[in-house]
Amino acid sequence: MSTPSRIAALAAMALSTCAAAQQATSGKSPALGTPVGAAEIARWDISIPPSGAGLPPGSGSARQGLQVYEQKCLACHGAKGVGKPADPLAGGTGSLAGKTPLRTVGSYWPYATTLFDYVRRAMPITNPLSLTNDELYAVTAYVLSINGIIGEDAVMNAQSLPQVKMPNREGFVSDWPPRER
Repeated sequence: MSTPSRIAALAAMALSTCAAAQQATSGKSPALGTPVGAAEIARWDISIPPSGAGLPPGSGSARQGLQVYEQKCLACHGAKGVGKPADPLAGGTGSLAGKTPLRTVGSYWPYATTLFDYVRRAMPITNPLSLTNDELYAVTAYVLSINGIIGEDAVMNAQSLPQVKMPNREGFVSDWPPRER
């Protein structure tokens, strides 16, 4: 073992010994935060599985979604989801097997509920968790519409969204456990 390696090993052992001694003398566990109650957990437990279990009330059409998209998404995702500066949301159909696959909502994503879930928790990038349920359903409908998956008059809600058949659904194996709706 080289001298620098020995020094590093000895330093690591000394630090771990000091940390163990500190904990043993204080008799308390380290204060690593505060306990989280059920209400706080429920506020953050917003995952939506492919089945749509847990989708909130509300609805929106692609026509309504265009307005939301223009106000809150266009600056990053471009007109009709073509991208720049952020990733494109539309296009890429049939490209996955090629040398330059374009992974978009329409070409790659297996479930429409995944789109809703992702947009709800992460978009807009400057203000995540800020869209209303109606805005979420509407912008989800718009993105599905610009990919030719649904018509622009289709209304998305907790019942209709899980029924949308995405073009690449069979390209994935679900790892989600069954969950009641």
